Amino acid sequence: MPLSPPALAEPAPQPSTTTRRRPDRRVDLLVAALAIAGAFWVTSGLWLDPNGRAITVNSSDQALFEWLLAYGGHALTHGQNPFFTDLLNVPDGVNLAVNTSITVYAALFAPLTYLVGAPATFLVVLTANLAGSAYAWYWLLSRHLGRGVPAAVLGGLFIGFAPGLVAHANAHLNWSAGWVPAVLVWGVLRLRRPGRWLPGGLVLGVLVAVAFSVAAEGLFFTALACGVFLGTWATDRGRRAEARAALPDFLRGLAVTAVVAFALLAYPLWLHFLGPQGFHGTGFDPVVHAEDIAAYGAYPQRSLAGLAGLDSSLAPNPTEENSFLGLPLLVLAVACLRLLWRRTEPGRRATLRALGVTALVFAVLSWGPRVKIFGEHTDIPLPYALLGHLPVFNAALPSRLALVVAPLLGLLLAHAVDLLRAAPPTRRARTGWIAGFAVALLPLVPVPLLTVEREPVPRFITSGLWREYVSPRGVLTPLPLTLDLAPDGQRWQAYALTHRQGEFAIPSGFFLGPGGPDGRGRIGPVPRATDALLLEVAETGERPVVTDADRAAARADLRYWRVEVVVLATEVHGAKFPIHTEALLDVATDLLGPPERVSDVWLWRIPPV
Repeated sequence: MPLSPPALAEPAPQPSTTTRRRPDRRVDLLVAALAIAGAFWVTSGLWLDPNGRAITVNSSDQALFEWLLAYGGHALTHGQNPFFTDLLNVPDGVNLAVNTSITVYAALFAPLTYLVGAPATFLVVLTANLAGSAYAWYWLLSRHLGRGVPAAVLGGLFIGFAPGLVAHANAHLNWSAGWVPAVLVWGVLRLRRPGRWLPGGLVLGVLVAVAFSVAAEGLFFTALACGVFLGTWATDRGRRAEARAALPDFLRGLAVTAVVAFALLAYPLWLHFLGPQGFHGTGFDPVVHAEDIAAYGAYPQRSLAGLAGLDSSLAPNPTEENSFLGLPLLVLAVACLRLLWRRTEPGRRATLRALGVTALVFAVLSWGPRVKIFGEHTDIPLPYALLGHLPVFNAALPSRLALVVAPLLGLLLAHAVDLLRAAPPTRRARTGWIAGFAVALLPLVPVPLLTVEREPVPRFITSGLWREYVSPRGVLTPLPLTLDLAPDGQRWQAYALTHRQGEFAIPSGFFLGPGGPDGRGRIGPVPRATDALLLEVAETGERPVVTDADRAAARADLRYWRVEVVVLATEVHGAKFPIHTEALLDVATDLLGPPERVSDVWLWRIPPV
């Protein structure tokens, strides 16, 4: 995600000296109110009914993060492993360290989760992410990067509600946490204080551990971007002496950071790279999940421009609109860079050069291994092709590297606002700049996320009646089996855990695990005959002829999963398509025999071997 190293603390280039006053408490409160109001505006569709509504384009990830909040709190209060679970994917379990475990969120919000349930806690965290992102960047700009109040407010609100961050607010509690890079940058800034490398390293080490739990991929991007920025800044002829003087304390601080972070993350890192149910790389195609070059000049769907019909379909899905800055903003950014460059002495251009180089590097890397423009794939190779097979790089999606560019543009805009205020242009030029900022930024103002009513958790689960049919920690499976396309099983499990009903396990689940091509990961377990058959019925509504071989395979699969009961709810949530429950009932009856009607579900008891 975003980034910004110590060099940005140098004063904005200006022809004259102005006195910047520290923002008073009233300004801070006003910015906080604006950030909170904006966050509530974006998530307002969910606040209408936190337990009954879901994000339209990504209800599967919403169910996953609700489950992670529920399981994390349950694990920590019951002495279980928060980084590995055997409640999913029976009999193999799931390595949560290679997924996004959000353990810090689960622990911090556990009391709230037990009080109001996982869906409401998910919404609180999502809203806090957006508000915290805007305020954190305002605070960094105004307190530590030397920006004036108007510049800090504009920069903070732009970065906090940038198109990529709003797109990932479609249920991604990890990528919507734009506050994480801001506090990491603050931690890096502390390392350059003379003689303060030890406390600075201790603090940054803790922040790195927190960031790994919340958004490990974002932590990697932030570290990489800081490296590019600092390397560019330090090699500038006018800054080499300053860089050499700061380097010893800076390196000592980084060493302390590494020791502290490793001590806190040793076990999760072992699980991540060497633990059971791990994998290398990811199950997503880097060619598909590369940013379209034209996407940088396009508008996002959930914006005023998108509402006016000016959006596009250049992203693989609405959640991955990682750039989508709009052509006017790109033009404005170039104009701001040109203005700052012309009015800055040659010896003070290091920060501008580093901003431009870092933005360009990440934009090019986000294009992936081959050029893609206006949806057309080409065979023209790009630099990412040389990096995509390296460790860590192979677990990241190249298109998300574009998320680094928006914060860099926000920093550039803040610099330009400070310069324009310090040396006011002519009335005509001032009007032109105001119009330019308005034309570039107003179309990007976000609109609420699309939401939809979600099927309720059945009374069979909410009443605790399931405990009469499943032994403690026994296996229950819904139909269809739980996957990203049909996430109800994890929603039911989350309800049982947060309402202290006890534990039941499920086969399958929505997670990343082994089994993909060439040792890479995949979503969910490798399908078996029965779950593949039932998922096809759920999606198409077609009723295939069930043979004795199908029945034998079903018995074998249920034994493999150690299933005690199979449950079909009256209403089943489909994340990408409506679930054909009547067809599922007919086919499951052919496979397993007549069911029982228990409360509001159909139930098949599976006799033990």
